[in-house]
Amino acid sequence: MKKQIIVNYESVSWEQLDQQDRELIEKAKTASLYSYAPFSQFHVGCAVRLDNGIIITGNNQENASFPCGTCAERSAIFYAHSNYPDHAPTTIAITARQQDGNFIKQPLPPCGACRQALLEMEHIYLKPMRILLYSTTETFIIPSVQDLLPLQFTASMMEG
Repeated sequence: MKKQIIVNYESVSWEQLDQQDRELIEKAKTASLYSYAPFSQFHVGCAVRLDNGIIITGNNQENASFPCGTCAERSAIFYAHSNYPDHAPTTIAITARQQDGNFIKQPLPPCGACRQALLEMEHIYLKPMRILLYSTTETFIIPSVQDLLPLQFTASMMEG
């Protein structure tokens, strides 16, 4: 039996975003300025809005021992959960700048490890987390991490 997976998302222009989403993207863009990416020269910034209105930012941190680095998304979401465990993340914005300092022209989705970490937060809080993937040409709005990881691995799969 053949099946199909469909990813739900919306593509919008900067002008179509509401003020809260623009603010979150601007915070993510600023966070990208503080990333440490001497090897890839690819600077990713992230901002997470919690249900209490607090915004947490993160950025990628590379290391000469590559497995020791971390992505912007995990940097931000783990900090948020560590410091505000009673407040669910509602929206996450992700931006990236190239070596020339310009923001990318296509929306950048999170890597597989980040998708799994973000999905775990949805499961912890039992609430979807919107994702904003910013680029200079368009922004993708994804209603839930589950839309990015439809064939997901969850803790319930380990139960007998």
